[in-house]
Amino acid sequence: MAAMRDHLWKLSYRFAMTLISVLLVTLLYRQAIHVNPTTVALTFLLMVLVVSATWGLREAVFLALIATLAFNYFFLPPVGTLTIADPQNWVALFAFLVTAVIASQLSERARREALDAHRRRREVERLYAFSQQLLVTENVLQLLNAIPNHIVRSFDVSDAALLLQSSGEIYRSGPHTRKLELDEMKATLARGEMTVDFNRNICLVPVRFGVRTVGAFAVAGSLSRETLEAIGGLIAIAIERAHTVESLTRAEATRENEKLRTALLDAVTHEFKTPLTGIKASVTSLLSNFELKEADRLELLTVIDEECDRLNRLVGEAAEMAKLEGHEIQLEIQPHPIQDAIHAALDYSKQALSDHPVEVSIPADLPTLSMDLGRIQEVLSHLLENAAKYSPVGSSIRLTAETSGGAITVSVSDRGMGIDDFEQALIFDKFYRGREQRYSVQGTGMGLAIVKAIVEAHGGTVGVTSQLGRGSVFHFTLPLPSGSRPH
Repeated sequence: MAAMRDHLWKLSYRFAMTLISVLLVTLLYRQAIHVNPTTVALTFLLMVLVVSATWGLREAVFLALIATLAFNYFFLPPVGTLTIADPQNWVALFAFLVTAVIASQLSERARREALDAHRRRREVERLYAFSQQLLVTENVLQLLNAIPNHIVRSFDVSDAALLLQSSGEIYRSGPHTRKLELDEMKATLARGEMTVDFNRNICLVPVRFGVRTVGAFAVAGSLSRETLEAIGGLIAIAIERAHTVESLTRAEATRENEKLRTALLDAVTHEFKTPLTGIKASVTSLLSNFELKEADRLELLTVIDEECDRLNRLVGEAAEMAKLEGHEIQLEIQPHPIQDAIHAALDYSKQALSDHPVEVSIPADLPTLSMDLGRIQEVLSHLLENAAKYSPVGSSIRLTAETSGGAITVSVSDRGMGIDDFEQALIFDKFYRGREQRYSVQGTGMGLAIVKAIVEAHGGTVGVTSQLGRGSVFHFTLPLPSGSRPH
């Protein structure tokens, strides 16, 4: 009722304004400016065109009739009566009325087409924005939950809901969308036809992918049939795309997991088998030949001792890795300069670095870090020894430290063979070792995994930059205490 009253008031206002405008023009031409009837007719015709373009055909026809009467009464002789003495004036009056009505119709049509074009342009813009929102999410469940909200935001409707055929689940834009009934959406899904309830201002639309119906959606609001069909098509494409991307992602993850599992199994088998083989061969030689020379016996015992140390180190690093991942190791965080950890690591790794000159570049004014000195020294030792293992004898190793934003970045550079892009993503995984060096260089395959776990326990990050044939740069960052960060 309120809407009807507003409409009647608006219509009355427009009719009154057209009547007043005719009176004003009549007064202007009768009292202030004396013109010929042709000028009056053209003025009234111009007013009809303006009203038709602004308000519509109904107001323009009303104005044309009122203007015709005013033109006849005030400007055609005999003035002051509705009688027309000269037959030519009848023709002029009739021509004016017909011209005004036809012009108002043409103007109204142009206005309606302009509004329709503007509406279509707005709908295309909204459909484009809606399609962009659908492309953001590749997870199917997140997409299904987000689609009703995207419809509400993009098309200015009050509520929206989506029913998926495969699961029978309904996804709503909010908790207050119960007027979009599930049974009605199921009926639309079964029929595969659009339904518009004008009384409740609700539209129910099937979601089709080609000829296959995959769901149905409902909106509480007024949208054109073309827009509703386009929304359904976009939803179907987005759901199928998300399913496809998810399937490809799972397949790719399965392939990568299989590669990683094979690499880990190969590495663990090799690392345990090599020292056990050495120990077994040495023990067999000692047991089967009691007449060995003292030097040979000592060499075999040395092999057994070294391989036992290697096994012990492998088991120890595995246990340490498990504790780090289980957060069972408590870090002893104290303020220390990074130089202390660097010098301790260089001293600890002196034997491993004996064949490589080490260049150290550390600014003297680096801020103090909050860290576990022993653990960070362990990180640096692993990186230095790793660089020594995989670099040609005599090549230099460079160690640098610098402040970067709110953290200190420490880098260890070598001149080794480099790491390809695929392996850079796996190099910090447990037991993983380079494909080209896993059999030629001894190691447990857990050093870099321990490095990553320790650095991340400090709230830092670790990474590698490498080029095949030109070497690698391993780097890690540790955050500065809030009071030490540059402003």
